[in-house]
Amino acid sequence: MKSSIWKWNTRTVVTIGIGAALYGATSWIGIPIAPDTQLRPAVALLAIFGALFGPVVGFVAGLIGHVINDFLTSGTVWWGWALGSGITAAFMGLIYLSKGFNPQDGEIRKGHVVWFLIYGLVGIFVSLAFSGLFDIYVMGEPNDKIIIQTATAGLANTAVFVILGIPAVWAYAKRNRNNTNLTVER
Repeated sequence: MKSSIWKWNTRTVVTIGIGAALYGATSWIGIPIAPDTQLRPAVALLAIFGALFGPVVGFVAGLIGHVINDFLTSGTVWWGWALGSGITAAFMGLIYLSKGFNPQDGEIRKGHVVWFLIYGLVGIFVSLAFSGLFDIYVMGEPNDKIIIQTATAGLANTAVFVILGIPAVWAYAKRNRNNTNLTVER
């Protein structure tokens, strides 16, 4: 049985810490695609932590991980984008709430994958809209730069989510499904 998304215990805090550390430490790896924008494989970690542990853990791990990355790479936190990473992971984590979805026990159906895709795509574009508007209205960034950044980041994040994130969660569930059929003979 899955834990409640609101149940906080030592395991939850450790999971958030691991997710944030992994996302923060790997987000610097990327291929530049536009001004201050990269194709980052670390986005798949948002999908994995969101799906496996829920939207709250995904949000907090994504937010803290992005803050860690900003400090390590530039020394300045871009709060709109940090919150955007959390929003993305939270939306991807909505699949955790779906009836019958439990990759830890190997329970995942094709319908879950479709909903995971929908939640992820909506999350990517909601978070980028938020981050872009935050940069324009709070940070005073030029509109044309932000339009290019959000459009290219949307395409890059979608590619990483579809190519790495969804298959990783599917494979994890499949591996667990195969392991649940073991029996002990005496």
